[in-house]
Amino acid sequence: MNRRMTSRSVSLTSTFLLLAAGGAAACDNGNQYHDEGFYCADANGKIVDEDYCDDDHYHGGGGGGFFIWHSSGYRSGYPIGSTLPAGGSKFAYNDSAARRSFGLPSTGRIGNGTVKTSVVGKGGSGTSGKSGS
Repeated sequence: MNRRMTSRSVSLTSTFLLLAAGGAAACDNGNQYHDEGFYCADANGKIVDEDYCDDDHYHGGGGGGFFIWHSSGYRSGYPIGSTLPAGGSKFAYNDSAARRSFGLPSTGRIGNGTVKTSVVGKGGSGTSGKSGS
């Protein structure tokens, strides 16, 4: 007896394969989007005035000691002088490539508490840092 596949069988098989491929792609969270909060802070994560991270404006001595800290756990509203919660990373305030990788302007001022939406993965060439109290 010779059995032929009916068009209904072929259609169901194709549908199953497409659903299975889509399900596998949904499990790949390597390029997951998330919100990322940004602050100007010193090497220890103590928040300073954002003017210190404005490479177009700040030309005073010792400008290399300030960083742009970022984390998906940072919210807006932390006051100057407070220490950022643990778990953030940092990059030099004048690292234009790192700024661009997060969708920030490559130069200039970035306001403390800025939140960028749809940041891909962990992004950037940031330096991991340990902030905390």
